[in-house]
Amino acid sequence: MSLEELVIVTGMSGSGKRTALKAFEDLRFFCVDNLPVPLISKFTDEIQRYGDECRRAALGIDIRAGGKLQDLERVLEKLRRSTFRLFVLFIEADDDVLLRRFSETRRSHPLDDGGQPIKELLQLERGRLRRLKEMADVTIDTSNKTVHEVKKCIVQQFRRGAEDEAFKMILLSFGFKHGVPLEADMVFDVRFLPNPHFVENLRVLSGRSRNIKTYLRKKPETIEFVSRTTDFLQYLLPNFINEQKSQLTIAFGCTGGRHRSVFIAEELAEKLKGTDRRIQVIHRDEKIGYG
Repeated sequence: MSLEELVIVTGMSGSGKRTALKAFEDLRFFCVDNLPVPLISKFTDEIQRYGDECRRAALGIDIRAGGKLQDLERVLEKLRRSTFRLFVLFIEADDDVLLRRFSETRRSHPLDDGGQPIKELLQLERGRLRRLKEMADVTIDTSNKTVHEVKKCIVQQFRRGAEDEAFKMILLSFGFKHGVPLEADMVFDVRFLPNPHFVENLRVLSGRSRNIKTYLRKKPETIEFVSRTTDFLQYLLPNFINEQKSQLTIAFGCTGGRHRSVFIAEELAEKLKGTDRRIQVIHRDEKIGYG
């Protein structure tokens, strides 16, 4: 399947273009920042020819393109005649907001060649980008928006159905003896639960087996932990979703990662199913752990 949608992300320096590109990455766009203007057509041609897995792409093109930026208008006119859909997204902000952002980050303006006030550089940049702004299909003013609000604007404008919209939650089981997973946003220690490892006929089984489930579900500690953790996560998840977080990794650890953590991850996956989220269960140490 060839390229279906291309978004050109442009706009003022400091307005939030990189935040916009991160939002497109979350929507599973193939993103490239600061691609030279002469390579845009070559990029789309190659994607069309070989990019079976790349259906949507976003390119960050702005004042950093230098003198070649003046050729972008002609390139865009050519791209609009292509078989894929083209969107030009312009990110904007007021001068006083941009001045404050440059001051806070202590970054230099791309047009700064040594000594010229940023306010003058912003006016120069606006002049060079004027025609691009006029050509934009969508303009987003980030002056009074947080990073999360900017991302939300992108998602609302460019998402394509439930798959893009759905929040992804990874429930990861592991064994503490093999190390805590660094990718986890939250870690729950379930070593306080009764350990099937010390029950001879359960030791060799996995936390996904019927016998282990029956054993742990009979324990009051298990019932209460599952109930309280479900309630806690049901409270937290809508808040993460509202903040435009696209993925959350929650890890559950026992001694070896074979019994208790595996059972808990599976149990909570069932409890937390919902239309507004995708759940993936990963058992990191199930085949090597114990406990």
